Amino acid sequence: MRGAALRARWTLDPAITFLNHGSFGACPVDVLEAQREIRARLEREPVRFFVREYEALLDEARAVVAALVGADEADLGFVTNATAGVNTVLRSLRLAPGDELLTTDHAYNACRNALEFVAARAGARVVVAAIPFPLAGADHVVNAVLARVTPRTRLALIDHITSPTALIFPLDRLVAELAARGVDTLVDAAHAPGMVPMDVRGSGAAYTTGNLHKWLCAPKGAAFLHVRRDRQAGIRPLSISHGASAPRPDRSRFRLEFDWTGTEDPSAALAVPAAIRFLEGLLPGGLPALMASNHTAALAARQALCAAIGVEPPCPDSMVGSMASVLLPGPATPLTGAQPIDPLQEALFTGHGIEIPVFPWPQLGQRILRVSTPIYIDAAETAVLVAALKTLGVG
Repeated sequence: MRGAALRARWTLDPAITFLNHGSFGACPVDVLEAQREIRARLEREPVRFFVREYEALLDEARAVVAALVGADEADLGFVTNATAGVNTVLRSLRLAPGDELLTTDHAYNACRNALEFVAARAGARVVVAAIPFPLAGADHVVNAVLARVTPRTRLALIDHITSPTALIFPLDRLVAELAARGVDTLVDAAHAPGMVPMDVRGSGAAYTTGNLHKWLCAPKGAAFLHVRRDRQAGIRPLSISHGASAPRPDRSRFRLEFDWTGTEDPSAALAVPAAIRFLEGLLPGGLPALMASNHTAALAARQALCAAIGVEPPCPDSMVGSMASVLLPGPATPLTGAQPIDPLQEALFTGHGIEIPVFPWPQLGQRILRVSTPIYIDAAETAVLVAALKTLGVG
């Protein structure tokens, strides 16, 4: 069961065909209620909650997340989003003039900005590997990244699943090849939890951060940062608080510092177990069945879009998860304004009630249309999009 039959489990506007789950996710009614109960418990007696109860509750949530992503509990902390996780690692590094930070031209812009910031401060530089799109397979990714490694490469920031192009990168291969060259990897897994199976421990990456509010449908403000144990001494949270001097031999300094960075609303992280339970109950077979269903829907949506606009699929099926991107024909339109939105994206929203992102792809001077297929989306919503594109003369 997919589509409209499940959409009522979310609070999404029924007047909008919502094909952009990938940007911010969407939180189900049941999970929002679980978060509300956590907040109510906190406010009934804030001192009891934070001083006597919070640590155990956080440990419970951490154990659930660690089991899901294949991580050791001791190596995992909560952050508010993957961008914060990337910044936490980058701003903890001690870089020297001439050091190089490697990434790809498919990297998320916010994380690319973080790279540029820390590099400029240290006199280091950002090196960008150009990954073709369209591409024939994963080898193109590996070869392009490794070709830009030098003796000065200190760290590689690699997407598990890219944002604009929605490609699943060959993560394990990249991490292993980079490690063989003495390069640590920081994995931006913003889209991975709930979209694809994860084995953070098995990947061997030094650092991994992922959002829990996207494909796991947790409340906004829930993400994780995993730091391999041999790298934890050098990584500090963005806010230094009581954990830096807490005289407790029962918990690691890493956990003490990341578990308390100051008073904040922890309900998003504490509601993650409820989000996982909700998703596990949607289909027989639980979360693996859900991910497989979303993947099948993404391939079907991509096929329909490619046929409608007259383009070929830009990557193999194996590099697609629960999102799919296609290149639009014709040149990109220059964007202007404080918050530029592509004219096609705006026309689809204002004229047809369709929420879907259109990204510029400067590498080819074209644009990318990205469709998301969570469980509440099925072929009917794709048909609405195809009809709107035809009306607007696309294809």
